[in-house]
Amino acid sequence: MDGPDLSDRTVLVTGSAAGVGRELLLATADCGAKTAVHYHTSADAAREVVDEALERGASDAMPIQGDVTDPESVDGLFAAIESELGSVDVLVNNVGDFAPSHWTDLEFETWNRVLETNVNGTYLCSKRALPAMRTSDYGRIVNIGYASSEKGLVNPTNFPYFVAKAGVLMFTRMLAADTQDTDVTVNAISPYVVENSDEFPDELPRGRPASFEDLVGPLYFFLDPDSEYVSGENIEVDGGWLPETV
Repeated sequence: MDGPDLSDRTVLVTGSAAGVGRELLLATADCGAKTAVHYHTSADAAREVVDEALERGASDAMPIQGDVTDPESVDGLFAAIESELGSVDVLVNNVGDFAPSHWTDLEFETWNRVLETNVNGTYLCSKRALPAMRTSDYGRIVNIGYASSEKGLVNPTNFPYFVAKAGVLMFTRMLAADTQDTDVTVNAISPYVVENSDEFPDELPRGRPASFEDLVGPLYFFLDPDSEYVSGENIEVDGGWLPETV
């Protein structure tokens, strides 16, 4: 799949040592970007992704450690990227914990971690990236949501995750409105079940989960300079899934 020319752009994908984050990061490497491979604890995996990114055409690449829920850590990781690769032009907020259990069975620490990683991480990284983006001729923020945010799914067994992803979507639209006088766009990609999920429902749209490649197309669309008038939007990558309220 051909993507936009990112050879002069610096890309940060949070949580890009594995899973969806890894694949989206490598998709930008295919476009020649300078890539920052973020990790929290998976240092070895991040270094492997750096090597693969360079093999696939990244103009530069570096591993970067940080806790996206901690303001000082976020400031430090951005400062390190700016020092080595330049200001972040593309930010993909991918980090977000998941807690598949009934909400009444959750400890507060688990509830809080899900909200912190999904909502606070998106907020902190976006806030840190925006000053440089606002003064540039190009800035892209892409948040990873969940398909239920648009379709009103109510399911207490995934309570904090659904609450958090609804917050991510609202944050996306509010930030898009706040940056409408700039060259920054803020959008979201919201999958249902992706190929690396631990469990799959008995029935899936089109008989399969979303592939990583299914997510790359929307990412490329949002990153394309010709998409500068598209902001505050959410692309659901769910095969036409229509959830039932439970």
